[in-house]
Amino acid sequence: MKKTQIKNGLWISIVLIAAILVAGCTNTQSATLSVASKGFAEQFILGEMYALLLEDAGFTVDRKGALGGTPVLHASLINDELDIYPEYTGTGLLTVLQMDVMTNADAVFEAVSDAYLERFNLVWLDPAPMNNTQALAMTEERAAELAIVTFSDLATQAPDLVLAGPPEFAEREDGLPGLQAVYSGYEFSNYLAVDFGLRYPTLLSKDADVVVAFGTDGEIYANGLRVLVDDKGLYPPYQVAPVVRQSVLDENPIIAETLNKVAPLLDDATMQELNNLVTGEGAEPEDVARDFLIENGLIDG
Repeated sequence: MKKTQIKNGLWISIVLIAAILVAGCTNTQSATLSVASKGFAEQFILGEMYALLLEDAGFTVDRKGALGGTPVLHASLINDELDIYPEYTGTGLLTVLQMDVMTNADAVFEAVSDAYLERFNLVWLDPAPMNNTQALAMTEERAAELAIVTFSDLATQAPDLVLAGPPEFAEREDGLPGLQAVYSGYEFSNYLAVDFGLRYPTLLSKDADVVVAFGTDGEIYANGLRVLVDDKGLYPPYQVAPVVRQSVLDENPIIAETLNKVAPLLDDATMQELNNLVTGEGAEPEDVARDFLIENGLIDG
């Protein structure tokens, strides 16, 4: 009788353990995570990459699309209305934390990561090597003709050149005033204030010699443009990484391993090419993201 009771008790224990393990797996697979992005091509691609990787890991993903800019997305995270979105270290440093400019990528990531965790209970996962920093670009032909490689080179020749960019660049602290404060010169013969989407057509039509750019713009890849070197460090690095609520990561630690897989693959040239597929060739961000992950063996076709 006692042996029977022991056997029955052991069997019940095994069944209970198995049930708990199954329940644990089911919870992971059925957990729903909300993923959003900002409203431009690069963010659409990155947000979709995150969503596809998470779905491949067994999660259900609620795609929130382009919820808005940094203030909206950041507020959504800290108010528990959103779980994950791609953010840039430079944006976290200057816009969210309002800290001083730093130019070392590792130092910026450490400062932002520590402050986000302490102040907002948010976690930065691994940053990609790409740097979508504000930049200045020229056609390779014109830059070679004038022997311009750095911001300092450009400063000495600015009076003979035309710069094109969005209207606010002429007034923003990190626009012309910032350039003039950090580099001597930057008094251009003319500043053409153009719509954001007309920057590169203005450069390529030779109505401008220099254009306000961002380091991973698809047009840089498509037109073989030269991005000038910010040799005095006016701009901080803008590496991208998933920002996740700590509570969500605690419940689903596999999120970090899942999303960190893609980070090392996203350098400047790769991101420029992916962006160009959307902005230059009209591909859908979802298709671009899926094809990239399949080609790199991160999800099945």
